[in-house]
Amino acid sequence: MVEFAALTYGLLASVILSAAQRNRRRGRAHPPLLLYIGYLLCGLSGGLALALMYIALRLIGDA
Repeated sequence: MVEFAALTYGLLASVILSAAQRNRRRGRAHPPLLLYIGYLLCGLSGGLALALMYIALRLIGDA
């Protein structure tokens, strides 16, 4: 299950970042859905990083 989530996240992030880069190169505005998904991925990444940091600190504290 984790492998599927990681693959899906990576694929979605790759598509969003390449679309944003293409729009920036062409000088076009980003569609609202692209911005929404980009901010969603950014928040998900930050939340996951905080959760994993909390788990790591708890494991270090118990040792």
